Amino acid sequence: MNRVLNWTGQALLYGSFAVALGVFSRWPVYHPLPPDMAQIKVSFIHHGVRIADCRPFTAEEQAKMAKNMRQTQKCERERSPVSIEVDIDGKSVLRHTSPPSGLSRDGASTVYQRLDLPAGEHRIAVRFKDNKAVEGFTHQREETVILKPAQVMVIDFNLDKGGIVLL
Repeated sequence: MNRVLNWTGQALLYGSFAVALGVFSRWPVYHPLPPDMAQIKVSFIHHGVRIADCRPFTAEEQAKMAKNMRQTQKCERERSPVSIEVDIDGKSVLRHTSPPSGLSRDGASTVYQRLDLPAGEHRIAVRFKDNKAVEGFTHQREETVILKPAQVMVIDFNLDKGGIVLL
């Protein structure tokens, strides 16, 4: 008798757990975007240009180094911050400068930003700067895109693909 109660109780507990799991997997309904809205994600990881060029070591500097550590050039590690500006339909929606990561400021700069906007046709202008020594922006792209409801478009930066990429 005790064994039957144990099996029945266990079946009820497992059954109620399965029902709860089934209910909460379908309810409440999650909508990542409201109806008739689209999203643009600005997402990239990029190393800015080095702030200083490499220079040759002087004979005096090389003499101070251990023989196994002697190099011909000294290259500074610090990199330029990366700046991005995004305009949609003539309005500025994003202006961001990302400093280089790392203790020596020699790592990659990272940007991740989501922008929600109504679906439809939009004129997108993206300006990108990865060199502190240059006046103005180093890369620019302007394009008209048609975004469908619930579409997610990504703005990325990839030098191998020509710079600013709209995916």
